[in-house]
Amino acid sequence: MRTALLLGGLLAASATASATESGKLEHALIAAEAVARQALDRPMPGLDPAQRRRFADGRSLFRQVWVVAPSRDSDIDGLGPLYNRPACSSCHPANGRGRAPDSPEERMREMLVRLSVPGAGEHGAPRPHPVYGDQLNETGIPGVPGEGRAALHWQTRTFSFADGDSVELRQPRLELRELAYGPLDGVMTSPRVGPAMIGLGLLDAVAASDLLAMAAQPAADGVQGRVNRAWNASSGRLEIGRFGFKSNNASLLDQIAAAMAGDLGLTSRAYPAHPCTPAQTACREAPAGGDPELSETQLEAIAFYLAHLEPPARRDPDAPDVQRGERHFHALGCAACHRPHLRTATDAAYPLLRDRQIEPYTDLLLHDMGEGLADGRPDHLAGPRDWRTAPLWGLGQVQAGNAAGFLHDGRARDLAEAILWHGGEAQAARDRYAALPRTARDDLHRFLGSL
Repeated sequence: MRTALLLGGLLAASATASATESGKLEHALIAAEAVARQALDRPMPGLDPAQRRRFADGRSLFRQVWVVAPSRDSDIDGLGPLYNRPACSSCHPANGRGRAPDSPEERMREMLVRLSVPGAGEHGAPRPHPVYGDQLNETGIPGVPGEGRAALHWQTRTFSFADGDSVELRQPRLELRELAYGPLDGVMTSPRVGPAMIGLGLLDAVAASDLLAMAAQPAADGVQGRVNRAWNASSGRLEIGRFGFKSNNASLLDQIAAAMAGDLGLTSRAYPAHPCTPAQTACREAPAGGDPELSETQLEAIAFYLAHLEPPARRDPDAPDVQRGERHFHALGCAACHRPHLRTATDAAYPLLRDRQIEPYTDLLLHDMGEGLADGRPDHLAGPRDWRTAPLWGLGQVQAGNAAGFLHDGRARDLAEAILWHGGEAQAARDRYAALPRTARDDLHRFLGSL
């Protein structure tokens, strides 16, 4: 009996300890997510009370779950008729990156699939599929069939470093299922995760002349950036692109309006028509939530909010391993594309963003990233192997509390995988990285996580 009591006491103590540890872990995860949410949702210092109210209005609209028209609140209706998610924050959780599904059975929640067919469309844009348009919208409002479902199958292989360490690399194979409007023959596809939202206003404020100047400067290892040029529906002219994975949107305002139209089905002055093709009868006949559904005031409030999100401050910049990692970053050649410093224009749209030195670690230019990352789909002047240099600021914060992936399709689950997928113009830097000993690689990762 005493043995049984003792054993029972030990098991109870063990269970209590286990529960305690589990509780600590849960609290740690919640705390990490709260820190990440706070770090990526701070307004820039210097906003006056009226501007802070405008910032808050934009934040509310960014998080707003839009509803089907007609509704009792006409300010938040107009969702669809075809759409991917009902809120901006659905694909940009806590203003960070989205993640890719882990299996074909898991639905895309923070990701979408671009579509096009060979040839150029209006203003040099990708040519939309005649039945499905330029994006697969998985969901429709009542009475409107969603277009289908995208499923990701992961193909894996193992890469071995020179020191014997190894890492599993994965690459997505896309399957389009349950197609509601017939087959998608001859279509070109590109899966994309939602990118982080921080610092967008500062990137928008970099002068176009600076982008052209950087593109004219060849770097070591054959690195040569190029600008993309895209039609800006908000201004009505062709401009240098700087947003989107292929720099296929020319301004922050146009990027927002395009996303509201394509992802949520909300019309605006710049995008006045629902994305319904002639074959999608029910979509074309669905009621609208206004003309347009997103007012200019609402659109500008969202733009103001996103433009004034403060990029997170560097963490532990004086730590020895961070400083060693920074030296590796430059020695490997990463800074040829991921430029640490840019300067905003003196005539930027928002006064708070003018004439500031920023540290985004990007040149906003297109670079050939090799066949391994190619999506087979051109976009304006960007070829199938071309991608915009991703900004690295906030890199350590945008993943905290969320299992977000790196690169355009979320394939890379950590920094090592992301770097190893670099090819093309980045091949030489990638090969130098692969030759580093583990301690040096860890220092590099530590530096990147400090940004």
